[in-house]
Amino acid sequence: MKTIAFVNQKGGVGKTTSVINCGAALAKAGKKILLVDLDPQGHLTMGLGQPAHLLEETIYELLKGEATLEDCLIKPDHFKNRLALLPAGINLASVENELATVPGREYLLQEALEQIADPYDYVLLDCPPSLGLLTINAFVAATDIYIPLQCEFLAMHGMNKLLEVAEVVKKRLNPGLEISGIICTMYDGRKVLNKEVVAKIKEHFGEKLFKTLIRDNISLAEAPGYGEDIFHYKPNSVGAWDYKRLAEEIINRS
Repeated sequence: MKTIAFVNQKGGVGKTTSVINCGAALAKAGKKILLVDLDPQGHLTMGLGQPAHLLEETIYELLKGEATLEDCLIKPDHFKNRLALLPAGINLASVENELATVPGREYLLQEALEQIADPYDYVLLDCPPSLGLLTINAFVAATDIYIPLQCEFLAMHGMNKLLEVAEVVKKRLNPGLEISGIICTMYDGRKVLNKEVVAKIKEHFGEKLFKTLIRDNISLAEAPGYGEDIFHYKPNSVGAWDYKRLAEEIINRS
């Protein structure tokens, strides 16, 4: 089971969009997928058409030991049991304070995922745009970190802190953790600026940069409003094509 944390402390870079559509593409390729919403904003949950305010059991109850993993899972019908969602709601915003004095609080997500009876091929973690306890839990539970980066000159601004936190977690809590994937998002091949930024990212990260560039596409922005991934919303769109290719790269790297 490969557990991948999608993280960037900068918001609006296509992180949740990548989790939803990589998950959907991998499911379409026949893989068994678990998506985990670790963001109190619950955008992953809403993006898959789940009204968070109506859910009785979410990752909040799971981390507090008030529910089991199976209690919390949602399995959208159109994925035919190939994809499951561990949802989040606004109550997750208080979990860092509530768990502040709990011994071993960095391991809570890892322990929760150990409840999985029938392993998934991929577990994709949608991290909040911060480097607090929820993101640390993701790093401890993960085998890999993927960083979505928008194709603009400020893309790598603040990256040093993210890399520093990941290195500390690797050293002290999870020796197997690797930053193994960089995803360029919102790419427009007509803009010289975008090409220059991609070249700079490749210079910095080398082969960690996926060859597939996620092009700027209005359908990707529209799909969450309908509670759908890109393959159910606009299967013939540029966005669907790009995430299909990215999923193929992820499988090949595995």
